[in-house]
Amino acid sequence: MDDIQRFLAHAIQLEKESARRYEELAEAMQSLGSMEVAEFFRQMAHYSRLHLKEAMQRGGFHDLPKLAPEAYDWPEGTSPEAAAWAGVDGFMDVPGALALALDGERRSCDYYRAIAETAWDPEVKRMAEAFAEEESEHVAQLEAWRERPARS
Repeated sequence: MDDIQRFLAHAIQLEKESARRYEELAEAMQSLGSMEVAEFFRQMAHYSRLHLKEAMQRGGFHDLPKLAPEAYDWPEGTSPEAAAWAGVDGFMDVPGALALALDGERRSCDYYRAIAETAWDPEVKRMAEAFAEEESEHVAQLEAWRERPARS
């Protein structure tokens, strides 16, 4: 992917989906009574919205760019944030929610790294590397939460 506008359109879609997923997870954890984890997921949704805003600003977009679904070039045919997503189950527990979120962040990190490794355009390469680094920070945060003592 060597067109910066196309890259940013993908990043925007990915971050939009990420924010929505984290909000769903926050609601599920709140329903479960796990307020601390719900708040963590709300913070992660906030980070996704910040990344979305950053991508829109870098691309000079005032509105979300519109691409037809077939115009996106996703691995496995779907956004890394949606690839393993079957929706939030009302019976999902904290470990399951953290595992689902971690899978999405790892896929997103891998997606951006793959672009950084294959892009010819230096701006796309630089931005993909920066986005991969941000996603790897999210992976580390989620891994740290998984290591915490068990929660309801």
